[in-house]
Amino acid sequence: MNQLSSWVGMFFLTAAMSLPAWAIDPAGAPMTRPNAVPEGTTFLVRLQDKLDTAELRRGQHFKVKLDEDLISASGNMIPRGKKIKGHVGSVEHGRHARLLLSFDEIETKHGWIALIATVIGVSGEHGIKAPNSEGEIERKGPGAKQTIADAAAGAAAGGAGGGAGAGAMAGLLASRDLRLEKGATLEVRLDRALQIPSH
Repeated sequence: MNQLSSWVGMFFLTAAMSLPAWAIDPAGAPMTRPNAVPEGTTFLVRLQDKLDTAELRRGQHFKVKLDEDLISASGNMIPRGKKIKGHVGSVEHGRHARLLLSFDEIETKHGWIALIATVIGVSGEHGIKAPNSEGEIERKGPGAKQTIADAAAGAAAGGAGGGAGAGAMAGLLASRDLRLEKGATLEVRLDRALQIPSH
C-alpha cells in the first residue's frame, strides 16, 4: 500500500513538474495562459455609432473600435483600431433612461473571437453617471431645483400664453433620454481572459 501511495505521489509530482512555469503561481493555482490578456484588464474603446435611448431597442447591434493595443504576456497583440461588435442588453427610455451594452466579439489578425466584458466608465459625456457594477449606464437627472428653474425659464420665454409652464415641464420630462455620441470613449473591463489566436 505504501508503495502504491509513493508511486501516486511521484506521478503527481512529475505531472506538476511537466507544466510550464506560467501555468502555476506560487500557491499552486492555474494562471492565465501567455497568449491571453488577463481577466480584469481595463481598456478603452471608441463608439462607431450614436446610441440614443429614445431610439434604441433591446438586441440592437452597435460597433466600437479598440482605442488602445491589447497585449498578452507573450507579446501577442490585438492592435488599436480593431473592431468590436456588441448589442444592447437592455434599455429604458425617458426620464430614468438607462442602457446596458453587451459585447459579443472582437476582431483579431486571425479572425473574430468571443469577448466577455463590462463597461465601467464613459469619458467626456456630460450628464451621465458612472456605470453600476452590472455595467449599466444611467443618465444623471437634474435636481428638483434645476427642473423647476428650467420650467420657470420656459414659462417666461413662452410669454403670456396659457399653460406655457406646464408645457415646458412636460418637454423637460420627455427629453430625459440618454445619448452617447459617435466617437464617445468607453472604458471596458474584461470579465474573462481573452485568448489571442496566434494562427
